[in-house]
Amino acid sequence: MRDLVEIGMGRTARRSYDLDDIDIVPSRRTRSSKVVSTGWQIDAYRFDLPLVTHPTDAVVSPDTAVSIGKLGGLGVLNAEGLWARHADAESVLARVVAAAKDGAGVDDVVQLLQELHSASIRPDLLTEAIRTVRDSGVTVAARVSPQHAAELTPHLLSAGVELLVVQGTIVSAEHVTKDKSEDDPLNLKDFIADLDVPVIAGGVSDYRTAMHLMRTGAAGVIVGHGYTPGVTSTDRVLGIGVPMATAVIDAAAARRDYLDETGGRYVHVLADGGISCSGDIAKAIACGADAVMLGAPLAAATEAPGKGLYWTAAAAHPSLPRSRVAPVPSRDADLKTLLHGPSSDAEGVVNLFGALRRALAKTGYSDLKEFQRVGLTVRN
Repeated sequence: MRDLVEIGMGRTARRSYDLDDIDIVPSRRTRSSKVVSTGWQIDAYRFDLPLVTHPTDAVVSPDTAVSIGKLGGLGVLNAEGLWARHADAESVLARVVAAAKDGAGVDDVVQLLQELHSASIRPDLLTEAIRTVRDSGVTVAARVSPQHAAELTPHLLSAGVELLVVQGTIVSAEHVTKDKSEDDPLNLKDFIADLDVPVIAGGVSDYRTAMHLMRTGAAGVIVGHGYTPGVTSTDRVLGIGVPMATAVIDAAAARRDYLDETGGRYVHVLADGGISCSGDIAKAIACGADAVMLGAPLAAATEAPGKGLYWTAAAAHPSLPRSRVAPVPSRDADLKTLLHGPSSDAEGVVNLFGALRRALAKTGYSDLKEFQRVGLTVRN
């Protein structure tokens, strides 16, 4: 039964929980971390780590997408980012980094990002970036917004994209408009049906929207808005927030009901937001996620294009930015060390997936699907 709280006369609200509010309960057995698996598979693509990168220029360049792929995860390139707009993307990023580190105000740095993103998307640059990833042999993924999906997807497919991510702050299966000047809204069901590649769509925050997206034919649903404390400001700008533990559990319930409804079609749930350490990764999967989308935890890598800064694609929105450009704590570690260790850090921010393996082992589960059944408690 849902836990409802009266917040005023005649108005109730549902009590919800974030990842910090819950803990994982050990089972009656343990096992060696050497015999557990952190692998997962979406459609025909299998990965050693349940890791999908948040598609931001601060973390994912063509080169880092390749590195992450070779380390067992999936790097998602932002097809509407700087790599698709500027031939000298590295020097353009250097301008952003220099502005932020030279003491420019937060608003000034965001304004610079908006200016840089006002340049048109160039299909030739986008194709070049995608082919760099494809030629390495790793799985190729790119993100488009719902507004530009129909326009950009043909270029992405011809360049070799194998997984398409349609991601916005909030993505629904139905968009209503009376504005004749607005382009026809994306019909996600028809759009997915016409493609030969699997589509991951989101974000969502509730059972109903997750179910609607699953019914469009999406292979995966993103839960959350990429919330990162001190970086994203969707809650302040729009008043919309996502308590991640509840949101992931609700989406997992939609996945279970959709599985029954279709007689066996499984849609993957990806948790995007509120994840800052390895314990959060374990909790997100314990709540029912198949994989996590990481941004800020990877921005600390020495190879990250943001050079110690992090922002999301929403920072460059031309009229209503919902992300700051903010520094992340220095880890002095490369991507391999951040993901696989070894670590001398005791805060769960290095060796992220070595810690996940240990969490599975300490609770007696052999793989991620089993671990989704682990017991949970709520803190007082």
